[in-house]
Amino acid sequence: MSANACSMLADFVLFTHVGFVVFVVGGLVAIVGGGFAGWRWIRHPWFRAAHLAGIGWVVVQAWLGGVCPLTIWEQTLRAQAGDATYAGTFIAHWLQIVLFYDAPPWVFTVGYTLFGLAVIGSWLKFRPRPFRAVLPKAE
Repeated sequence: MSANACSMLADFVLFTHVGFVVFVVGGLVAIVGGGFAGWRWIRHPWFRAAHLAGIGWVVVQAWLGGVCPLTIWEQTLRAQAGDATYAGTFIAHWLQIVLFYDAPPWVFTVGYTLFGLAVIGSWLKFRPRPFRAVLPKAE
């Protein structure tokens, strides 16, 4: 794969990573705000299950000392492209600054765990609708 293709794919992975973070963080804001505002869509079981699974994945990874696969993939692609740092496109550079912070790993583990507990709390406070089996209509 060419260096340019690796760099572009690394940018795509970074955008995907940012999208995941926005889904998890924005999802909790929407659930809590929407719960108080009476929005029905925040109780959709698939949305809530995906949201809980997303933060659950992050918390488990943090407790096991793992690194996000999206981070590993992006860094591998940047290395293959010959980028020594996150020196990709302008947008990729700023998304990188917004997404990653320099702190000891335990700070992130505690933060992810607390956020996960907040998601569980939102699950209990604003219960999702139950999953329903889709049955064929009788004719």
